[in-house]
Amino acid sequence: MKYLNVKILSVICIFIMLAALLPYHLASAAPPFQMTPFPTPTPGPDGRILYTVQANDTLLRISLISGVSIDEIRGLNNLAGDNISVGQVLLLGLGGPVISTPSPGPSPTATDVIPTPTKELGTGMICVLLYNDENGNSIRETSELSIPGGAINLNNNLGSVSLTSETVESEDPQCYEDLAEGDYTISVAVPAGFNATTETTYILSLNAGDETYLDFGAQRNSTNDTQSPIPTDDSGKSPLLGIIGGFLLVAGLGLGVFATRMMRAK
Repeated sequence: MKYLNVKILSVICIFIMLAALLPYHLASAAPPFQMTPFPTPTPGPDGRILYTVQANDTLLRISLISGVSIDEIRGLNNLAGDNISVGQVLLLGLGGPVISTPSPGPSPTATDVIPTPTKELGTGMICVLLYNDENGNSIRETSELSIPGGAINLNNNLGSVSLTSETVESEDPQCYEDLAEGDYTISVAVPAGFNATTETTYILSLNAGDETYLDFGAQRNSTNDTQSPIPTDDSGKSPLLGIIGGFLLVAGLGLGVFATRMMRAK
């Protein structure tokens, strides 16, 4: 009996020792408790305080750390329950802009607007030749001269230039100088007896300093080529020859009458 009590006492001592060592073992085996870092949200430029949900976040944890009630978080973000997801951006309130507003300085002094100077238009020259296109190839040869009696008309699109000239016989074109730059219409009228072998109207843009030469061709028509009959020259005839011819004619008539009478007498 005494031996049994000693054995029970030994078992009790072992349990007491195990119970004393158990908390120490648990404390050394379990990792120390670490709280998930909570980034402190700050107001943005528009004054809103935003928070991005991290891993293991709950509405309760966000509410306890931020100081904003769960109901207020739900109301600001239209949440019906407690479900939130990692990466979700939550509005925690309005804190005002963090960007400092510069204080207004003195108003700028108005300055007079300097008008832009108007560009002065330059001038150019246009030379026109209405030539006799003798071979009808619509290309002016050096031997083909100007046709007199035609007309040249020159106008610009603004209506400020309107010139009309009659063509003259010459080797050189008729030139119009100091023309304001712009768009021009040049046309020619061929005189009677000619047919145009090129276009009679041309449109061009004249720039400052330009010297433009235009050739218009025309060819004589068939009516103009008809030759007049060569007149006879009677100035070399002598009046004496006329008298002799008349005498011979009268003598011939007399001989004829005489011969007729002789034949009747027989």
